[in-house]
Amino acid sequence: MRVKKKIGFKTLGCRLNQYETDALVSQFYKQGYDVVDFHDEADAYVINTCTVTSQSDHKSRHMIRQASRRKEGALVVVTGCMVNHHKTSLEKHDHIDYLINNDRKSSVFNLVDGHFKGEIQNVKEFEPDVFGFGVADFGFHTRAMIKIQDGCDNFCSFCIVPKVRGRAASRPPKEIYDNIHKVLDAGFKEIILTGVNIGRYAYEGLDFERLVDSILSIDRDFRVRISSIEPDGFSTLFFDLFSHPKLTPHLHLCLQSGSEKILLKMRRMYTARSFVQMTESLRSKYPDFNLTTDIIVGFPGESMDDFNETAHMVRDIGFSHIHTFKYSARQGTRAARMEGYIPEEVKSERSEIIRRISLENQRRYFNSMLQKEQVLLTEKPKNGKSRGYGQHYIPIVLEENREPNQFLRVRLTGMTDTGEPEMKGSLI
Repeated sequence: MRVKKKIGFKTLGCRLNQYETDALVSQFYKQGYDVVDFHDEADAYVINTCTVTSQSDHKSRHMIRQASRRKEGALVVVTGCMVNHHKTSLEKHDHIDYLINNDRKSSVFNLVDGHFKGEIQNVKEFEPDVFGFGVADFGFHTRAMIKIQDGCDNFCSFCIVPKVRGRAASRPPKEIYDNIHKVLDAGFKEIILTGVNIGRYAYEGLDFERLVDSILSIDRDFRVRISSIEPDGFSTLFFDLFSHPKLTPHLHLCLQSGSEKILLKMRRMYTARSFVQMTESLRSKYPDFNLTTDIIVGFPGESMDDFNETAHMVRDIGFSHIHTFKYSARQGTRAARMEGYIPEEVKSERSEIIRRISLENQRRYFNSMLQKEQVLLTEKPKNGKSRGYGQHYIPIVLEENREPNQFLRVRLTGMTDTGEPEMKGSLI
């Protein structure tokens, strides 16, 4: 009997990267590989990199070095956005066996499996296919990511994504529906729609709103969550969709700045005013709607007044979580050529201010939800307690030990004393 090959994975960056890794892991597992922790000894390591900031590059390089030192002779495969952005420099590393661009990432299994079978292969022999991933159903989970779109045509001045992910492309709806049915058959209860710029989904006349509407009409017991989305181009239909019980009332709307001047320099496709109007429209229809966001601090030319506009705006909107980035110049972007560099210590100070506002907003939002009902989707119990998320994306803890992957009606009774951002729930 052939000894199982061991393979470890490391993912950096966004949810789309995580989905693609999960799909690869599932493929290796189904084909008889032993999927091990990245820090364990293995016959092959796959690092799915990120390059959105210089810190992402640093982390990616660190993981590549770790993999090369783990086991002598182990195969090291590097894929993801850093390969697209820094391929020339990565090619100088002797300990990397294969570099695979994003458009051929779905071929990782065939390449690695062929390598172990003694086949001599060239990465370029595999056809590019950004939607060529299988179902991500390794192990037992409650939430499954469904890739519906890739690439971006917005070309924000700070963003390297169009260069490393390519132009916008939408997945055929039949493939999306088939993927959803397969993960539901595998036991998943929540699907998360993901991509680079999912709001711009468009395939033969089918737009994003109508795609979501058609997914909600699938006659199965599940719910739908929309992952990070750009706040532009929404129709009234989009807001109306959240009245459907299957669509969770939470959005991660990427603001980036509350300054009209900075948004213009960023080449964002909306204004601060239109963003506020959008959030007001959602909250007027759904008062408890949960909003989270991304903020970039220290963009070239960001004055203290510009930053204060951002701080006031995120406090007024009440985002329950703010993912804060310190601006990092990316070679090949317009912003990298702009004047008005902000010192690193100033970026750190502004980042800390936004972090504190985020914590204040979170406490205020959680308190506003006290004694309200949530539909908890249970995950694997830990220390005799069940955990999971409600439909508003609130992390909830039950003192009772319940089976995972159940929808339970609970009432939110208070904050936990663990120091984690989570609430206590009691069964209704």
